[in-house]
Amino acid sequence: MSVDKAKGPVLIEMEERAAEGPDRAPPVPDLVERPDGRAMRAVITRSAAGPSWLGRLFWGLALGLMGAAVSVAAWDFAVGLIARVPVLGYGVAAMGVGLLLVAAMIGLREMAGFARLGRLDTLRREAGAALTGGDLEAARAVVARLRALYAARPEAAWGLERLAEQQSDQFDAEALLGLAEAEVLAPLDALALREVESAARQVAMITALVPLALADVVGALVSNLRMIRAVAEIYGGRAGFLGSWRLARAVMAHLLATGAVAVGDDLISSVAGGSVLSKVSRRFGEGVVNGALTARVGVAAIEVCRPLPFQRGRRPSVTGVVRRALTGLFGQV
Repeated sequence: MSVDKAKGPVLIEMEERAAEGPDRAPPVPDLVERPDGRAMRAVITRSAAGPSWLGRLFWGLALGLMGAAVSVAAWDFAVGLIARVPVLGYGVAAMGVGLLLVAAMIGLREMAGFARLGRLDTLRREAGAALTGGDLEAARAVVARLRALYAARPEAAWGLERLAEQQSDQFDAEALLGLAEAEVLAPLDALALREVESAARQVAMITALVPLALADVVGALVSNLRMIRAVAEIYGGRAGFLGSWRLARAVMAHLLATGAVAVGDDLISSVAGGSVLSKVSRRFGEGVVNGALTARVGVAAIEVCRPLPFQRGRRPSVTGVVRRALTGLFGQV
């Protein structure tokens, strides 16, 4: 006869587990969305993208049809008014002629703006070719055109005098163009950097202080267009309305082509996204990022509008521009 074993609790030995404490708890996920400069990225992408051939055809036909309709209606109105009330009709006709003259003057101004921008592009291409080929005669021709371009600019007068004194001592293209860059373009570079810093500060403030959804995009677009136009005017490429849009597209396309929008995103994130400022208010963090991207647009505008490529002069640093423009704006950035 077998004896049953006494039933009781069963003890199962397990491995010892270390006591869990606050130091072993998993980190709390960061629920704050990092600022990414959405407004400025939208401005850059939309400004660089040109209209399709179908869009250009549509707007061309629409404007042509609208112009023809307005012209015929204005002519019929003026002729009918002359038949009914001659004095008033001739007055309206004179106003129409004056309007046409003003429109023609605006068109001539736009054409002159395109010509000035084209002159800067031609100078930059010829200077690059002279540097690449080491052509001293071509470099002298570029310097002569540069002196003619800035002959009436008071801020460049002292540099032009020093260039005239030392030009005969330069015996290679690189030295001659480097001298012209250092003596003539250095004060213009300083003025252009001031415009870029001011625009970066303005975009950062608009983004941080205006809570409306599309206001930051519109404000960034207007500020960047003004900055690009001011930079072009500093270097002698003052443009009209259409020329400013074309120049803005060229600057944004230069940014996208060189990858300058994507380069250094980790740096911007460390400056804005990882700062205490963005933890307190995401709008302030967005303002810092949009200001930094505006500084990049400004540096690209300097490169596009400058009549000589950077050689002896130091290319502006985006980090330095951001530091000077935004430090102290929302605290120590």
